[in-house]
Amino acid sequence: MRGPDTPAKALDARALAALAANPGCKRRAILDGAGVNKAALAGALGSPSAFGQSQFALTRGNAFETKVKADGGAELLRLVHERLDPAAPPPAGAAVPDLSAIGPEGRTARTALALREAAAAAAEAADAGGAGGWTLLGHPMIALDVAGSPAFLEPDAVVVHPDGSWTVVEIKSFPMLDGAADPAKVGAAARQAAVYVLALEEVAARLEPAPRVRHRVLLVCPKDFSNLPTASAVDVRKQRAVTRRQLARLTRIQEIADALPDGVCFSPELPAEQLTQAVEAVPAAYAPECLAACELAFHCRDRSRAAGAVTSLGRSVRAELGGLSTVEDVLAAARGEAGDPRDPAVAALRRAAELRREALGSMCP
Repeated sequence: MRGPDTPAKALDARALAALAANPGCKRRAILDGAGVNKAALAGALGSPSAFGQSQFALTRGNAFETKVKADGGAELLRLVHERLDPAAPPPAGAAVPDLSAIGPEGRTARTALALREAAAAAAEAADAGGAGGWTLLGHPMIALDVAGSPAFLEPDAVVVHPDGSWTVVEIKSFPMLDGAADPAKVGAAARQAAVYVLALEEVAARLEPAPRVRHRVLLVCPKDFSNLPTASAVDVRKQRAVTRRQLARLTRIQEIADALPDGVCFSPELPAEQLTQAVEAVPAAYAPECLAACELAFHCRDRSRAAGAVTSLGRSVRAELGGLSTVEDVLAAARGEAGDPRDPAVAALRRAAELRREALGSMCP
């Protein structure tokens, strides 16, 4: 599907999290399942992607992460202890294993070994009637099986608690103002962290006994408008469940492929007209949120607007309109030209149109 000479693009945590953000999009599912480079595809379609972080945001984020992890991660471990495990011994003199190795496979094996050693040390301490120590893994490499192939993921940090349980830490550069951050950004961070939790659960399942992977992750952000770190515990059980369902759906990608025309191909080397036909053969579920998560968002937005689809107005609007799927249908229902008056959506639209006419009429001399 991606072309005979086009290498597969490996999925990362952001791509897997984006799948969970829009579970109804068959287009994204099949393109990701086939390893298609969606950025190159968007450029070939004439709607180049602006998706991704700016260089300034990357530099700022790296500087903040370095500050959080300074001094052996003392401040980071203090936040984990304070927000997630206050009953445990304070994290003094935590272990910070070296995870360097050659290639992603080597780093993955080295990370698994470090996690196993930390879990074993915690178990030995518990058997001796004492408490284990803290372990901080900075930028570990973990693998998650995606449609039969490993996706190599790199969380900001993983902390092993004295009881042997594991916590994912996400470090972001967006601020927490008065203890709260932008809900959309927190949601994106939670979906990304849920991918790491799933990958860690696969690592834990290979150990005996299996360590507990905590479903509350730590989100670390700058406090207010300063560069001082603060943190919040985020429960990712819902995001984890959605992501797991999406990954299972990728293993059944053949069901979507069977409905496509024979010989369909998404190679960016194809003529634009042929490529457009191939992409349009797969149903999409565009929503404005796609602009922050998918390289094909601009192409899908243009098509959605051209078709007059109400999904271009947002998922919440689409949900309120019931069976009215186009802007033309909505306007006809509001004018009383179409639609069942017993339908709550139609009745609400006609009432809103009536109130609008009254309001505009009162403004006329």
